[in-house]
Amino acid sequence: MGYALDFGWLNDAVSLIASGAAMTIFLIAVSAIAGIVLSILAAAARRSRHAVLRQGIAGYVELVRNTPFLVQLFFIFFGLPSLGIRLDPVVAAILAMTLNMTAYTTEIVGAGLDAVPKGQREAALALGLRPRVVFMKIVLPQALKVIYPALTSQIVIMMLESAVVSQIAVRELTYEADMLQARTFRAFETYLIVTLVYLAMSIGLRRLLIAGGNRMLAGGVS
Repeated sequence: MGYALDFGWLNDAVSLIASGAAMTIFLIAVSAIAGIVLSILAAAARRSRHAVLRQGIAGYVELVRNTPFLVQLFFIFFGLPSLGIRLDPVVAAILAMTLNMTAYTTEIVGAGLDAVPKGQREAALALGLRPRVVFMKIVLPQALKVIYPALTSQIVIMMLESAVVSQIAVRELTYEADMLQARTFRAFETYLIVTLVYLAMSIGLRRLLIAGGNRMLAGGVS
C-alpha cells in the first residue's frame, strides 16, 4: 500500500512554524552571546594565578562536557524547584543552553588564547600597559580571529541542540512540529518540512556569522 503525500495542512501551519523558528533564533541569540562572553571570562580565569579558581572552572567544564544536555536541562527545570527555585521554561532553556555553550566555548577560547605568542604579551607589559589592556586590546582580538570558525560551528551546533528544550514545553520549532503532527497525523510531511527549515536556518546562521566575522575581524574568516 503506497503512501500519499499531503501538504494541504501547511497553509494553516506556516504561522506556527514561523513562530517556532523565531523562538529558536531568540534562544540561540541570547545563549550564544551570553555563553561567549562568559567563556572569555572563564578561559582567562583558567589562566590566572588562583589555583582554586582554575580548578573550579576546570571542574565545571568537565561536568558539563561529560553529561547529556537533556539531563542538564531537566536538572535546571525539574530539579531546582526542589530547592525552591522555579524558573519559567524559556528562562530555564536559556540558562541551560548558556551553561552548556559556556563550557564548550571556554575550551575553544582557551585554545585561541594559548595560540597567541607569549612574546607579544611580554612586550606589551614591558611598555607599561596594564594586564587587562593587554588582554583586551592585544591578546583577545588575535585569539578570536584564530578560533572564529570553531565558535561559528559551536553556535550552529547549539542551535540544533536547542530542539531538546521542547521537552519542557518551550514553544520552539520542534515543539510546534510535535503539536502539528499530533493534530494532522502527517508525521512524515511535518518533520520533512521542519528538517528543511532547520537546514535553512543552519546554513543561513553560518553564513551570517561568517559575514559578520569578515567585517569584525581583520583578514576575514573561512
